[in-house]
Amino acid sequence: MRHLPLAFFRPPLWGLRPSRGLPRSRPLSTQSEPHGFPISRKNREAKQKRLREKQAALEAGIAGKSKSPAESNKTWSPKEVVLYEIPTKPGEKKDVSGCLPPAYSPQYVEAAWYQWWVQEGFFKPEYQAQLPQATGETFSMCIPPPNVTGSLHIGHALTVAIQDALVRWHRMRGDQVLWVPGSDHAGIATQAVVEKQLWKERGVRRHELSREDFLREVWQWKEAKGGEICEQLRALGASLDWDRECFTMDAGSSTAVTEAFVRLYEAGLLYRNRQLVNWSCALRSAISDIEVESRPLPGRTELRLPGCPTPVSFGLLVSVAFPVDGEPDAEVVVGTTRPETLPGDVAVAVHPDDSRYTHLRGRQLRHPLTGQLLPLITDSAVQPHVGTGAVKVTPAHSPADAEMGARHGLSPRNVIAEDGTMTSLCGDWLQGLHRFVAREKIMSALRERGLFRGLQNHPMVLPICSRSGDVVEYLLKSQWSVRCREMGQRAAEAVESGALELSPSFHQKNWQHWFSHIGDWCVSRQLWWGHRIPAYLVVEEHAEGDGEDCWVVGRSEAEAREVAAELTGRPGAELVLERDPDVLDTWFSSALFPFSALGWPRETPDLACFYPLSLLETGSDLLLFWVGRMVMLGTQLTGQLPFSKVLLHPMVRDRQGRKMSKSLGNVLDPRDIIRGAGLQVLQEKLRGGNLDPAELAIAADAQKKDFPHGIPECGTDALRFTLCSHGVLGGDLHLSVSEVQSCRHFCNKIWNALRFILSVLGERFEPLPPAEELSPSSPMDTWILSRLALAARECERGFLARELSLVTHALHHFWRHDLCDVYLEAVKPLLWHSPRPPGPPQVLFLCADLGLRLLAPLMPFLAEELWQRLPPRPGCPSTPSVSVAPYPRARSLEHWRQPELERRFSQVQEAVRALRALRAMYQLTKARPRVLLQSSEPGEQDLFEAFLEPLGTLSHCGAVGLLPPGAAAPSGWAQSPLSDTVQVYMELQGLVEPQTLLSLLATRRHKLQKQLDGLVARTPPEGEAETQTQQKLYSLQSELSKLDGAASHLRQLMDESPAPGGSER
Repeated sequence: MRHLPLAFFRPPLWGLRPSRGLPRSRPLSTQSEPHGFPISRKNREAKQKRLREKQAALEAGIAGKSKSPAESNKTWSPKEVVLYEIPTKPGEKKDVSGCLPPAYSPQYVEAAWYQWWVQEGFFKPEYQAQLPQATGETFSMCIPPPNVTGSLHIGHALTVAIQDALVRWHRMRGDQVLWVPGSDHAGIATQAVVEKQLWKERGVRRHELSREDFLREVWQWKEAKGGEICEQLRALGASLDWDRECFTMDAGSSTAVTEAFVRLYEAGLLYRNRQLVNWSCALRSAISDIEVESRPLPGRTELRLPGCPTPVSFGLLVSVAFPVDGEPDAEVVVGTTRPETLPGDVAVAVHPDDSRYTHLRGRQLRHPLTGQLLPLITDSAVQPHVGTGAVKVTPAHSPADAEMGARHGLSPRNVIAEDGTMTSLCGDWLQGLHRFVAREKIMSALRERGLFRGLQNHPMVLPICSRSGDVVEYLLKSQWSVRCREMGQRAAEAVESGALELSPSFHQKNWQHWFSHIGDWCVSRQLWWGHRIPAYLVVEEHAEGDGEDCWVVGRSEAEAREVAAELTGRPGAELVLERDPDVLDTWFSSALFPFSALGWPRETPDLACFYPLSLLETGSDLLLFWVGRMVMLGTQLTGQLPFSKVLLHPMVRDRQGRKMSKSLGNVLDPRDIIRGAGLQVLQEKLRGGNLDPAELAIAADAQKKDFPHGIPECGTDALRFTLCSHGVLGGDLHLSVSEVQSCRHFCNKIWNALRFILSVLGERFEPLPPAEELSPSSPMDTWILSRLALAARECERGFLARELSLVTHALHHFWRHDLCDVYLEAVKPLLWHSPRPPGPPQVLFLCADLGLRLLAPLMPFLAEELWQRLPPRPGCPSTPSVSVAPYPRARSLEHWRQPELERRFSQVQEAVRALRALRAMYQLTKARPRVLLQSSEPGEQDLFEAFLEPLGTLSHCGAVGLLPPGAAAPSGWAQSPLSDTVQVYMELQGLVEPQTLLSLLATRRHKLQKQLDGLVARTPPEGEAETQTQQKLYSLQSELSKLDGAASHLRQLMDESPAPGGSER
């Protein structure tokens, strides 16, 4: 081999010996030594075993790509749980004087911090106003109040993660932040839960109790069970101001609801009339349009419904003959999907231009069940090309028929009762029967009378009550309704003008469509639990001129009595008032939440300071349920939009794209992901739910497939970070537990990095104030500070745009790649050198301090635990918590930005990757080969000169030198091109056994060639793009080319000199 001049190997830039003589640095992906103590041999062997198992699992995963998604990530090994066991009273600061545990353990990290944050008042705007970085600006939000009946699911966790990250960022940057907690009384759901409990425990039905006694039972249940959600919010780290907690049935909310009702009534926006409403027979209550789920049916479909003894078939069109009166052989055949409503028919309608029925105009038809005479009417709303072109008219049970009946002066005939049974108007043979049992009896009667004309599949949309699962009926009821057209028009104009910003903007189309077609909102609910409607019937009095009941509205009965006295001209004391027994729709009180939670209708300091809210963040599924109604009522009642910006996140689905559903067994409780849960625990939760036996069996089986070993403990910070890493601009969020588990590994990476940094800093280290004025002393220091400044800029950009995926990406890249994989590994030789240069420790401290502050809004527990252990900066005022420490601002760090140096170092990193690939190709596991870089452009040589030492360290090579342009390539050295102008050479002579390695390369080449031949010969699977196949071909061909090049180098070595016996140095 030709000898190379020593001048090619430049002296190390930082005054150290060539890195070949240094101890091999250890990556931070595994546990670092506690405060610098070496890892034991046993631990090292265990670590190597885990790495081998991980590699085998990866290879097995590649080989088994054809398996279903549910099978792809089943195995996980439980981590050691470390507990914080130092006695600490609730609200006391956690003791951080001891050493950090050897590995990240969520239960240890999350202990004690939240109670201390609350006790110190960090979440209160009054505290934040006194911070040194206070901006004088306010930021206010309210949490979408979850139902008091339930527990938070993963969709709620997404809402909390996003909102809390935004709130914490605003708080750290110096804004006066108010985030209001609250819960919703959930009228229908809560009443149903308590009714079930009363029947199960005491065998008592609601109507066996007085209203007051039942409400007392509900309040007792709420006090006993309603706190679970608050505990979950605390577990998620939600930095809410708990002193301002609201409940939609508390005194303040009740006052607001009454005031809102009265004001809307006085403004002519609330009225009472008899109209068709969506009726849930199972709940015996009206429900809103939004609570009606439109379920498409392709044809015949059997459904099990509450209260019905047998499955019921839908998606069928029944043809029924209506005989023409006076013509024995003439009939009109009508198609219907609802034969149970036949007793309520009052006419048959055809289109006026339908020639098939021209000769029958003005004639009457015989009802097929009762024989009563019905008119044949013409109406342009009839679709002549659907079915026979003739439809039966049932105004009491169909919105379309009600409109038609009103046009023709037809009286409705109510044949279905509130409980879903047939009324007395149907006759003794049907009265009291369940409507779908009556359906079959009616069908039999039609057959017996020879008036049944057929049955066929018929695609249809079936209205289902989302609360009970029952088929919605349309019943005539006297109800209170809100006129929405005028308020809805203002809401639509607010978005169109830009006064109200919806993000992502594609939701604007749905918003405008809904408000352009909005109908009136029925707000009466036939329940006992809820805000009782503040309206009173004046007994034995009628409204002037129309004979209808006389109703008055008031904030109290006394006020209502005054109104009634003025209206009737009679002394109030003589009048008998009966309060409406109904309650208001739960969404009515929820629509007031942004201002009722701040004290409205009273003029409170909170209302003056924090209303309108700065931002409303919620799930996109609540855009019309909740957001639209808040905008309507908020604008009407306060004269202002309740917020100017709305951020909507997508729906959470499982990793297979399925909607989270209890019946599928894929609903994820955030606590199970945070703490971990065995399969047995998950199955017990399923059995404790309200699934029927068939659904339970399906859900349990699906759960076993998805979580055969249960769910691993991932921790709050990992869950929050994962949820925030999904952008709001895309489609639905597909979440898998393995994704959260991967983020837990990221937490462990940060944990180990800080353990290493703290061990480097030691007890005597003093940071240099102020941090932003530190001048880096080496190119590597300059590079990492530039990357830190870039991370701060990207985080700020992401928070300002409210696109948290930008923030998570920037933080993940900085911590995992820039700091851990590159900078720490590059400076370890310097830190082991004596005397230690002063620059790297100061830079490490800055990276830890600023990096944890950048991380704190997303990972509050981990950031607090580690930040508290950093040495204080002398001469600077102490900040008690990272949650109120100043958030790094991009402009204050901009002077560290060195884009040109980063560009140069990226080429160094390319060289590192090339050298690592060469080491792997030639299986140099322990040797530290020498390296030469050569460029045909003299200027490029200077690019690498400043980074020769870190290049050798990061690539696990020996001394690195520069080969002058035009100089001959060293004989027998491995070569790899970095670009058209740059080549990298790595020493092989004496470090490898060519003959043995050639044999191994030949075996590997044979396997790759076999894969290539198979890929060329096979027919691509359906759905696989041609570009995917081409990429696979290119990858295999490239690998084969590299193997051939390596084999050529090895044969050259064999020709030049005898093998040295395979020794490594």
